[in-house]
Amino acid sequence: MFVGARKPSTGTSSCAEYVSASWRCAVSFQALPRQAGETMNSDPIADLLARLRNAALARHEHARIPASRLKVAVAELLKAEGYVTDVHREEVGPKKEPTLTITLKYGNDRKCAFLGLRRVSRPGRRVYLGHDSIPRVLSGLGVSILSTSQGVMTDKEARRRKIGGELICEVW
Repeated sequence: MFVGARKPSTGTSSCAEYVSASWRCAVSFQALPRQAGETMNSDPIADLLARLRNAALARHEHARIPASRLKVAVAELLKAEGYVTDVHREEVGPKKEPTLTITLKYGNDRKCAFLGLRRVSRPGRRVYLGHDSIPRVLSGLGVSILSTSQGVMTDKEARRRKIGGELICEVW
């Protein structure tokens, strides 16, 4: 071969074979351990709010949500503020998974008790507030839910106790 002469490049050249062999991944991907219908959830509070919003839009009587202590605390606050009728925790299914059943509240005109739900502090952007900077939702007609060092509470309770915390969501 002449110096400086080029060979035609093809997809099966030895260089391409070398590169593809060196770039092969040594890790094999296994099937996910989840079953069909199970959700992969990175933000459980956003999932709770979305399920409540969807159940209200579809005019369902109940919303069933995988339970956790934080979700139960938020749901109990929604019940105390009058946005939902009932909250109870139960074991459902063959694996006895803890499930939170929330009974939605509707008016005589079949409108839901809450008009909107909004997640404020997210996994990608946490929002922490002092007691003096907790915002009022719709000039006090709505409620903010905070996670504080003394538990999950409403904005009114946090202001009264002069406690700041993470602003989880707003409901109106």
